[in-house]
Amino acid sequence: MSLSIGQLAKSTDTGVETIRFYERRGLMPDPPRAPSGYRRYPADATDRLQFIRRAKRLGFTLDEIGTLLRLQDGGDRSEVKAVAQAKLAQIEARIDDLRRMRKTLAELEKQCSGHGPVPGCPIIEALSDRSEA
Repeated sequence: MSLSIGQLAKSTDTGVETIRFYERRGLMPDPPRAPSGYRRYPADATDRLQFIRRAKRLGFTLDEIGTLLRLQDGGDRSEVKAVAQAKLAQIEARIDDLRRMRKTLAELEKQCSGHGPVPGCPIIEALSDRSEA
């Protein structure tokens, strides 16, 4: 069984242009063409596309996904784990950054009365502070 690009897109809830983009990036192999010249995707293209989508939802970049796909095709589990560990470290760092941002913004929000003219607003003043640039 083979699929047209439209069928593949529909079955994976992915846009046709996204599939083409993944092909250009080397994440999806170029599909064979039917005698008519149309691309015909093998059934396992659905699995590969779902893999890409799940990895994206976990925050992996397209380059990292490419690495994982290459490892899936023939690599060592320790290499896969290393990629996951690096991603986890990036996520943890981002969470730390977001916590700092939330704390700072919450403090500024408490300092602002929300009434009156903008000049003197602690939020605007903090964002305008050139000493932190």
